[in-house]
Amino acid sequence: MITSRTVSSLEKIFHDSEPTCASLSEMSMLGNERASFQLAYFSDEDTQCGISVSGWKPENIKIYKVVEINSDLPAFEDSDFYFLRKTPGLYPDMLEPVEDNSFFAESVHHGSLWIELDASGESAGRHDIFITVSKGKETVTNVITVDVINAKLPEQALMCTMWFHCDCLATYYKVDVFGEEHWNIIENYVRNAANHGVNFILTPLFTPPLDTEVGGERPTVQLVDVKKTKDGYEFGFNKLDRWIDMCRRCGIKYFEMSHLFTQWGAEHAPKIVAEVDGEKKRIFGWETEADSDFLHRFAAALTAFIDRKGIRNFCRFHVSDEPSLEQYEVYKKRADLIAEIFSGFKVIDALSDIEFFDKGAVKYPIPSEDHVEDFVGKVDEFWTYYCCGQHNKNVPNRFFAMPSARNRILGTLLYKYNATGFLQWGYNYWYSQFSKHEIDPFTVTDADKAFPSGDAFVVYPGEDGQPINSLRFKVFYDGLQDLAAMRLLESLVGREKALEIAIQDDELTFQKYPHGSSYLLALRERVNKAIKENI
Repeated sequence: MITSRTVSSLEKIFHDSEPTCASLSEMSMLGNERASFQLAYFSDEDTQCGISVSGWKPENIKIYKVVEINSDLPAFEDSDFYFLRKTPGLYPDMLEPVEDNSFFAESVHHGSLWIELDASGESAGRHDIFITVSKGKETVTNVITVDVINAKLPEQALMCTMWFHCDCLATYYKVDVFGEEHWNIIENYVRNAANHGVNFILTPLFTPPLDTEVGGERPTVQLVDVKKTKDGYEFGFNKLDRWIDMCRRCGIKYFEMSHLFTQWGAEHAPKIVAEVDGEKKRIFGWETEADSDFLHRFAAALTAFIDRKGIRNFCRFHVSDEPSLEQYEVYKKRADLIAEIFSGFKVIDALSDIEFFDKGAVKYPIPSEDHVEDFVGKVDEFWTYYCCGQHNKNVPNRFFAMPSARNRILGTLLYKYNATGFLQWGYNYWYSQFSKHEIDPFTVTDADKAFPSGDAFVVYPGEDGQPINSLRFKVFYDGLQDLAAMRLLESLVGREKALEIAIQDDELTFQKYPHGSSYLLALRERVNKAIKENI
């Protein structure tokens, strides 16, 4: 016997627990949107099942089996209460594509299929979608009604970056850095990121000085060629040129130039490799101070290249990631240098102490979610980020053990705060903490017991250099679609009315918002209804 019912994409179905969430019988979506729901099932024996979906164009349907992945560290001991579980074990996360219209259901096992509908090319109006599971001669069919609204989401305007780790791709797939195989794999992963709302990409001018132990180093991924000459330095931009063209082809709009000083203080130069007397050598790193002459020469050459490519307005620079107030003087010195040599460019950095902004060290800060209120009304561009440090602040995040609603609510909050951008550090970080060694992301999901599972990556490495998405990435993208839908509504009725219709809560903040899925599902239906009435 196999039983099934349709539930929302915000539910997480654990194999050892009967889901108590409400069934989902109706939903709406805009004409160019991708929306998902799940088919929760239970089987009393190991069996191969067939799955078919009708009532929608087959080419616009994607079906995945939600696969549980191990977590040894689902939460820190002092984490807040807004988690589903906090014990090590298996958590629903990876979306394995269903092939040949069949999937395996395990015995005495609760599970789910993730069904994604693309409304592109579908007619406006109500569609009855039939989902049939078959086991031998036994079949069970569920029906969900989807209302396609004759309106389109605007372009994803939020500047959204999840740090892209080229070295992790080369390490996992065992290919030469920036060899043809590496380029092909990079393009697959960049395109997937862009298809899920990422439009701003970490660009490794030099090997990014991120998540690296002091004195250690990550594999060299340097897009800018450097040659040391008797007169100074020469720079080559062929790889950077290829990178920009590839990213644009995939749908990336903005380029986040990698940090020009080390993390947590800006005290040293990043690893920079150059040709010296015909040999490749590291000329800067932990053992060197920043070289002002090198940076002046580099900035002049890079700026000229950027202007030739016509992307000046689409570039942002970094000084150093997450400096503390104790490191203010060093950071300010470095920031002043970058502002001087990259005059006219915007410089952004993740930092949360308001003094960095108040004292003029940074004009475009990116504070963590739990510090945003200090910056509201002061900054010209509102940005925020999250990482493992916000585990006990009740703010949105995307760990395995968190409800999906805690992930998706971010889009609503970014609309409420009229955000310019959002940053997260791990699209595909498959190393241990401090990049000491590689890990198997299918079994080690916490950077070797350093960060709660889900902090370091949202994609898994698939075969043939293709990424496998997590449900967390899909849910995050749903939040971005919510944001775009609210911006569309605003264009029709004005911002004040859009806020009133959508959010219905003047007190909504990053640390105070409704929990659970019902608020978000109802919010989106209100927004869609108002769009339909006002389009």
